[in-house]
Amino acid sequence: QKLVINCCVGESGDQLTRANRVLEELSGQKPVFSKARLTVRTFSIRRNERIACHVTVRGPKAEKILEKGLNVKEFELKTKNFSETGNFGFGIQEHIDLGIKYDPSIGIFGMDFFVVLERPGFRVSRRKRFRSRIGLQHKITKKDSIDWFKSKFGGTVVDY
Repeated sequence: QKLVINCCVGESGDQLTRANRVLEELSGQKPVFSKARLTVRTFSIRRNERIACHVTVRGPKAEKILEKGLNVKEFELKTKNFSETGNFGFGIQEHIDLGIKYDPSIGIFGMDFFVVLERPGFRVSRRKRFRSRIGLQHKITKKDSIDWFKSKFGGTVVDY
């Protein structure tokens, strides 16, 4: 359904704008900034300060970017990367592994990929009018998402 790429820098300013540029180059969309929920003195961040940026990609473009990200991981994920609600995520250390050319003025950023899976008809739980719940048979389980990952990308899931 969608792919969310998150790049948390931990500080606002120049570093964050460079991370923003990396995400824009990767997705071709304008990233959104995320703010800190509360002040953490040890990390020297204040509440409502911009500390990260993320972008949501859907459709064939999302599949292409996900393929690049999984290529870095060699199409191998751990079982604990998959949640009980059928979503999964993983992180990469360096964005240059995705095929983006290294620019010394930008530097190197790591990022998290998070994939949200749903079946057709999930809108009934989110719409304004005639909202209802999704039945147990229609929900996506951990096993369903692992099977989708194996069939779609031919990947392997390791237990540890």
